This record gives sequence, C-alpha cells and structure tokens, in this order.
Amino acid sequence: MKKTSPLFKLSGLRLLVLFSLFTLPASAQTVVPSVSGKVMDERGQLLPGATVAVKGTSKGTVTSVNGMFTLKDVPVNAIITVTFQGYQHTAMELRGQSYLAISLKPDISKLNDVVVVGYGTQRKAASTGSIASVKAADITQTPVTNIAQGLAARVPGVQITQNSAAPGGNISVRIRGTNSINGSSEPLYIIDGIQISNSGGVSDVSPLSTINPNDIESVEILKDASSTAIYGARGANGVVLISTKRGKSGVTRVQLDAYRGIQNITKKLSMLNASQFAKLENDIYNSPVYPDPSSLGKGTDWQDVVYHQANMQNYQASVSGGSEKTQFSLSGNFFNQEGIIISSDFKRYSLRATLDHKISERFKVGTSIVSSYTINNNIPTGVNSIDGPLVTQSIIGATLGAPPTLAPYRADGSLYPFPDQFNGRYREITNPLGLADILNRNTIKRTLANVYAEAKIITGLSYRASFNADIGSTLNDYYSPIYILGKSEVNANSGTASKGNINTTNWLHESILTYDRTFGDHSLKFTGVYAIQSNMYNDNIINANGFPNDATGNEAVQLAVNRTVSSNRTKDALSSYMGRINYGYANKYFLDITARYDGASKFGENHKWGFFPAIAGAWRIIEEPFLKGSNVFSDLKLRASYGRTGNAGAIAPYQSLALESSGSNYQFNHLYTVGISPSGIPNADLRWEKSTQANAGLDIGLFNDRLNIVVDYYNKTTKDLLFVKNLPLSSGYTSITGNFASIRNKGVEIAADARLLTGKFKWNVNANVSINRNELLSLEGGTNEYVLSPYSVLRVGQPLGIFKTYVFNGIYQTGETVLPGSGSRTGGVKVADLDNDKQITGADQTITGNANPSFIFGFSSNFNYGRFDLSIFLSGVQGNKIFNLSRYSFENGLGGRNVLEGMKDRWSPTNPNNEYASGFQGGRIPVSDRFVEDGSYIRMKNITLGYKLPAIKYITNARLYISGNNLFTITKYSGYDPEVNSFGGSNTLIGIDNLVYPQARSFLIGLQVGL
Repeated sequence: MKKTSPLFKLSGLRLLVLFSLFTLPASAQTVVPSVSGKVMDERGQLLPGATVAVKGTSKGTVTSVNGMFTLKDVPVNAIITVTFQGYQHTAMELRGQSYLAISLKPDISKLNDVVVVGYGTQRKAASTGSIASVKAADITQTPVTNIAQGLAARVPGVQITQNSAAPGGNISVRIRGTNSINGSSEPLYIIDGIQISNSGGVSDVSPLSTINPNDIESVEILKDASSTAIYGARGANGVVLISTKRGKSGVTRVQLDAYRGIQNITKKLSMLNASQFAKLENDIYNSPVYPDPSSLGKGTDWQDVVYHQANMQNYQASVSGGSEKTQFSLSGNFFNQEGIIISSDFKRYSLRATLDHKISERFKVGTSIVSSYTINNNIPTGVNSIDGPLVTQSIIGATLGAPPTLAPYRADGSLYPFPDQFNGRYREITNPLGLADILNRNTIKRTLANVYAEAKIITGLSYRASFNADIGSTLNDYYSPIYILGKSEVNANSGTASKGNINTTNWLHESILTYDRTFGDHSLKFTGVYAIQSNMYNDNIINANGFPNDATGNEAVQLAVNRTVSSNRTKDALSSYMGRINYGYANKYFLDITARYDGASKFGENHKWGFFPAIAGAWRIIEEPFLKGSNVFSDLKLRASYGRTGNAGAIAPYQSLALESSGSNYQFNHLYTVGISPSGIPNADLRWEKSTQANAGLDIGLFNDRLNIVVDYYNKTTKDLLFVKNLPLSSGYTSITGNFASIRNKGVEIAADARLLTGKFKWNVNANVSINRNELLSLEGGTNEYVLSPYSVLRVGQPLGIFKTYVFNGIYQTGETVLPGSGSRTGGVKVADLDNDKQITGADQTITGNANPSFIFGFSSNFNYGRFDLSIFLSGVQGNKIFNLSRYSFENGLGGRNVLEGMKDRWSPTNPNNEYASGFQGGRIPVSDRFVEDGSYIRMKNITLGYKLPAIKYITNARLYISGNNLFTITKYSGYDPEVNSFGGSNTLIGIDNLVYPQARSFLIGLQVGL
C-alpha cells in the first residue's frame, strides 16, 4: 500500500482550512451587523429626512428628526449613497466601518435646474422662454381647495381673483392680461398630461377643486409664445403645467398630514338698526309706519344670524417608494370645509396612485390615476341684477336688505317668512334663512387617468405614447321648499325642484418622438408630437313645480303638477401635429424653434386648421470670458422670443353651423305643439383667436446666487377676437358669432429671491411685481363704443373693464335749480353737467374708472432657526377701481328694505347733507362715480409658525405648526372685500361687486409626520 506523502497531508490540511474560511457565515467576515451615523450640512447642522441607501440593493432608510440613521447587515465594502433635496448627491465606500458622519454640500447650481416644459423637461440654464416655477410647499402653505388659489401672488404676470369665496368656489386666472371679449381668457391646465379647462363662472364649482393640492409636486407656468406655442390652438391664454408626486427608488416613505381650523368673516357691513330703519320708513312713506321708532332699539342683526364660525379639516396619508426598476406612490385625502354662511360646505374624498416600471434598459411603462368624489352644498350669492333680485335671490343681499324690525324665527323655532310678519308689508323681500334652506347641491365624481409607454429605439432616440382620460359626472340637486313661503304666497305651483345629470368624457392620445444628442460643444434635441383629442358632453335635466308638500324634496319629481325635461349633447375634436428643435452651443448660445398645426371641428369650413409657429433664443453672457470668475455675477442670461398661439376654447361647438332650437311653440289643430325654428346663422369663416407675442427677458444671479432676479417685457396682440354681434330683429335672428375685434396686452414682470442669511439663522425673501396694460384696438365695422351695462362699455383705445357713468356732484339743496333730465328733486342726487348745456343727458356720462390694476405684487419671507421656522406671505393689488353695485342698491331709500348705516345722515331740510339723498325721493338714484371706489389693497395672506419635534422612535420627522390666513387687509374699499368679481370669468364686466360670497379669516393647527 502506497504511503501518503506528508507534503500532501499538509496541503490537504491547508485546503481544508481555506475551504472552511470561505464557508463560514458571511456575517462573520463580509457584513457589518449594524452601521449607524449622522447626516449634516457643511456647517454641522443635522439634516432630518435625508435618504441613506446601500447602492445596488433595496436596503435603505431616512434620517430621523435629529439626523441619525441605522442600517443592519451591510456588506463591508458596500457603497453608501446619501441624497437630500438641495444638496449634492454623495456616495462613499463603507470599508468595514460601523459609524459614519456624513457631510453634504449645498448644490445651488442644481436647485430647480430642470424645469417641466411642454412634452418633456429642459435644463433651466438652456431655457429660452418665460417659465415660472412654484414649489409644492408654497402652493399648500395656505389652506386651499383649489390649486390655482395657491398660486395667487406667487408668480409675476399672473393675476388670480377669487370670484367666490364659497367652499369649493371658483377663481379667475389671467396670465399676462385679458385676451378675449366673449371667449374664455382662462389658461390651459395640464395635470400629468391631462388637459383641463376652467370656466371661471362665479357660481360654478371649479374643476380644479376636485384635485387634491397636496398631491402636487410642482407647477410651471408657461407665459410667452415660445413656451406656449407647443400647445398651439389652446396656448393663447398661457399654460399651467402641474406635476403630481410619484414614487422614488429607495426606502418606502409614509407621510401623514392633518390640520384643523376655524373660519370667521373678516368684516361686517354697517346697516341701519331697527330704530333708524323705522325712521327711514316713516320718511319714505311720509306716514307713521312705525309710531314709535326709538322704542325698537337695535332689532335683528341679520348678519349675525346668517354668518357663523365655520370649521375646516384636512387629512392626508401617502406612501411611496420602490426599487431601481419599479416605483410607486399611493395617497388618500379627506377635506371638509364648512362655509361662513350657514348651510354651505364642501367635502372632497380623493385617491391617487402612480406606478412606473422599467421593463428593461430600453422599455418603461407607467400609469397615474386620480379619482375624487366631491359634495358641494351651495347657496345663492352674486346675482348680476340690482334691486329686487338682489334681495330675493342672493342670500347676502337678502341678509343686508332684511328689515331689522322683523324676526328670523317664530316662537316655536320654525322659520318666519316675511310675508307673515307686519301684516304682509315686506312680502317683496326674502327671509335669508329661507334662501339658506334651499337645497342646491352639486355631487361630482371625477377620474383623471394616464397610461404611458416609453421605448429607447437607438442612442438618443426615444418614443413615448400616452393615453389620457378625464371622465366626470355631476349630479345637480335643487329644491326650494314650500315652508319658506308666506301663507299668502302658497299656491298650486309652490315647491320648485330640479335634477340634472351632466357627463363629460375627454380623451387625449399623444405620440411623442424625441431625439436628444450632444456632439462636442453642440447639443441638439428634436421633439415631434402627434395628438388627437375628443371632448364629449351630455346633460339631462328635469324641472318641476307644484308639490303637495316638502316630504320628498326633489327625490320624487313625479309628484309635481308641472314638469319639463331637456337634454343636450355636444362633441368636438382637435387634431395636432407639432415639431420643436432645441439647439445649444457651448452651453452659451441657445435657439428653439417650434411649430404646431391644429385642426378643430369647432371652426368654419374655410378655417378648420391653424398654424402656430414660434422662435426663441438665449445668450448666457455669464459664460463669456469677460465674466468668467466674476465675484459679482453668478448667472447672466438674455432671452428673446416671438410667436403665435391660438384660443380654441373661446367658443362652444357648432357656432359656425346653421342651428335650430325648440321654443317657438304654437297651437295647431287645437293642440299645443312644440315648434323648432332657426336660431343660428352659419359662418364658414369663423376662425381662431390668434395671439402674437414678443418677449424679452433677463435672468440675473448675483453673489453666488445669493440674489436672483428675473425681468421680462412682453407685447401681445390678439386678433380675430370672437365677438357676439347683435342683429336687427328684421333678420330673424338675435345675434351672430364672428371674428370682430382685436386687443393688445403689454407689460413688465419682475421677480427676485434672496438668501439674506445662511448661517444658523436663515432668512430668505421672495418678491414679484407685475405691470400689464390692456387696450382694445378695434371693433367690427369701425364701431368706437359698445354698451355692456348701465355702467360698463367697450371703447376702442381703452382697456377692457372700464366704467362709464355720471359724475356725482352732491345733493340738490333748497333753492337750487334742478336740471332737466336729472330725474331728481330738492334733496336728491345731483350729477355734473359736463357739456354745460343746462340739462342732463347721456352726453354727460364719461369714463370714471378702470378695473385693471396699475400693478400687482407678492412678497414672502421665510425664517429658520434651530427647530423653528416662520413664514410670512403678503399680496397686493394697486390702482384698480371697483364698481360697488351693491352699494348703489343699498344707498337708495326705495323703502321696504334696509340700507347702509350712512343713510341715517340723509338729507333733510334741517340736515343739508351733501352725500346721501333724502328719504322721500321715490325713485332710483343715478348711476354715478360715487360708486366707483378704489380697489387697491395689501393683504396679509398667511403667517405660519412651525416646530420640528425631537426624535421619536419609528418617526423620521415630525413638524407641528400653526397658521393664520387672510389675517388682515389694508384697503379703502367699503365693501366686504376688494378681491371681488360678481361676473366670474367675464372679460368685460370685471371689477364689479354685487355681493359674492365674502372671504374668511382662518386659524389652523396642523401636524406633519414622516414614518
């Protein structure tokens, strides 16, 4: 038997030892059981919420409130990555360490480096257009139901007016002025690729209120033709790009946000009390309507009856995360806002989900779905008429006009109709509590869905197909009960109900081809788009009156004596082809060329298609040798653009066609027959509103970007404005829609932000100011002036929104000659005889006000010290006029309703007052500039104080805050609020106050928690 060599035995032993070493548990040699540490900035301040991850794995965490982190079972040579917004990405090799102290450097050059543009993104340094970005934190700094509300005073060139402050109420947005007359001037909103329009109607529920503002990641506002021409026929009024939050690879994050608060009215109008009102009634009717006015005291303060303290609450939960291949996010929200007027409220339930999955290095798919369910209990405010309708159809008008000598409730607590009080004397006005009891509810279900697929075809060339849907349904419920009527008013037709079902479906497909390459100093990007869009609308409405009782409300309309039904269906389509070239040289010179070709079914046969080109360039002067290494300038860029955009949203479908409608009913063979008659004249030449805009801008960065300034000048002319022209009755038609006008907007925008202090105590400020000048250039047929109302006109050479009235000249005193045509008498209103012809005629009316502001501005300041943060936000409008239509009504002693407190000092032979007419005029007072008031204001929109709570187990960060909103307003305006617009999204009747829902002051306490 052969002996084993000792050498072999030794080598076998060595192999056995080596094998044993390699097969020992990995944790003994290759894994660090626990790695802990802290993440700080360059000054040593700890950073909570930073992401710490092990590269190439799903292992990761976020730093706690005190900036600490712990990772378990980390490979000894792992690469640890750390990311935190606003700081440079950091990666380091572990090398077996168990404790790490990681310092991050600020990455100023990367902050907001990429901005969202139409159909993609672009480096901010390479942008040539006028684009403004707003952070999600700024939008949600104040408690808003509507995304656009959060943009107010944040962006230069954007004027936002709260048409109605009712919960869920609508807003009007104007980007660089009003661009239309009869059409919409509202911008186009694009949420994750889904296009949305807002009517701006004062009584409408804003479609933007169905979207949860807390789901927003960022907002970009495209203002000039270079950035909006890519949306062609829909870009004339500007574009608001909204990106929602999506999942990111790394550790799964859970975020919980909640706040609760209270709201109160900011101001009450001073009305006559019961004793003062009784004296006025006696004067008006020249009889002792009230035998002893002084015994009545103050009586009922109806504003205290109708306005109340209202609650507000919001709860949000979200979870997001994923791996390098798949990212997801989920969120849910409940928002509930009671109105400061009784019986009004708004509730929103919303869910959102996003998913992005990388199939391979070349293919990616994703989706986002936002679904909401909103319930809005509305109350009637902001009627457009004066006198009677104001106090019978508007709850605020009825509140102010309600006689303080009457009672809101009977002794048994039931509502007390006015016709049942004081022998029926006040049957022409309405108990406002009755208007509050009218059911007027909108229930809206809405889903926004987007599905996309991306493919990298070859290096630099990619294709993206997206399919978007906006599907909504609205149920409108209305019921005016019998019990709010006086006994003498109840008849067989009492009790009024309606039910309306509205369904909208908007489909959009976009195919996007992108080629993006860099060749040395040259960069080239081409974007080509084909898009097709279809909008469908239908409604079914039933109206009924004459109910036996109020037991069923509007849930059994078949019980009504009278019923009518109607239905409607429309459809329009838009097809588009677009191309854009972005060229850059040496990161110094940039040129963008855009062209879009749109075809819309809305327009006449001869003008279905429109072409919308734009060109823009930029010169980064900071890259020139003479500025390299400058200690003053850190950025300097000159921009210029010119292009054309369109406004397809200016009219409804079918306006170019011959239309027929029902309503011309007649008797035929002793039977009542529904007739159909022509109602619209065809217009084969009906075409787009086209805006041509030039823009020049300058971006300045100073002192290592401690101070940044953006200045823009623009000049925009809109031609072929769609205008409804009245026709003589002999034509058989009332009007025709055509392209009959032109308008110009030009202005200057300035925005600045500064980091004043950057040490342990941080102080940042932001400010912006906008100046816009609007001018009507022409009206069809050489018309110079077009009357809109007793106080508003369109006039060539003037802006839209001007007031034309008589000039108030005091009160006719005893012995003065009353001019013919004034309709006045001694103690009545006197107006100026401007043409000195010794009589009052229409020629004595003149332009007395302009609703457009001289400038608008916003200012915010943010402070941070240790765990505390404080933010202050101011906004303002200067130089605009408001026609106080409600004041005109409530300074007129017609009798039968209350008036403003100033009327207690009315003219009498013993009180020769020169402001308020006597109580025995017996007619309306003239429309004069007495009611054209200065609408300038400065508003403290928000003050928020926050505190980051100390470290708590399982909680990465927690912040407690208190917030005050709409705290005070500095203004000379006598109405409820200077931010008012009774005619909603109208382009011509602007700056008019006829008692829309007033704004509230709110105080909140909230908690934000990250897990």
